[in-house]
Amino acid sequence: MKATNEVITMQKMWHKHLLRVHYKATDQMGVVHHANYISWFEMGRTEMMRHLGIAYRDMEALGLLLPVLDVKVKYHKPAHYDDCVAVYTTLTEFSPIRLTFNYEIRRVSEGECQHHENEQLTEPDGELLTSGQTVHMWLNNKWKPARLNKVAPEVYDELKKIVAIKK
Repeated sequence: MKATNEVITMQKMWHKHLLRVHYKATDQMGVVHHANYISWFEMGRTEMMRHLGIAYRDMEALGLLLPVLDVKVKYHKPAHYDDCVAVYTTLTEFSPIRLTFNYEIRRVSEGECQHHENEQLTEPDGELLTSGQTVHMWLNNKWKPARLNKVAPEVYDELKKIVAIKK
């Protein structure tokens, strides 16, 4: 397989990031405004990458940017003020140029919020509220496409350690 066609998929592992719904995130109907879920996707994604040892700050210091190319969101049930929710994030595939993340936002028990620990799981738990996906592309600081394996091979190698090559 040529390196240019290499697509790598994540082994199904979910990163869990807990948060509490703040009043400012709700609308007049008393539910979380739909735009907040996309912000929570970003929180889950950045915390997952940090947990994997690839902090966005470090990537930016290398001259790499990772803008969103596409966002998909499906709303299943609303979250409400003071709910404890978990943002589950998984890296579903990546290539030297693109990354795809899937998300599930779930309402979890009050007890889970008290522990407030981020962790890696094979299956999300809690009541499914929202699911979604984002697609990203590596760019250099001049907003030109950047091949991660050429520009930052150490970051590429770290991502490869946590995935299996799709055949």
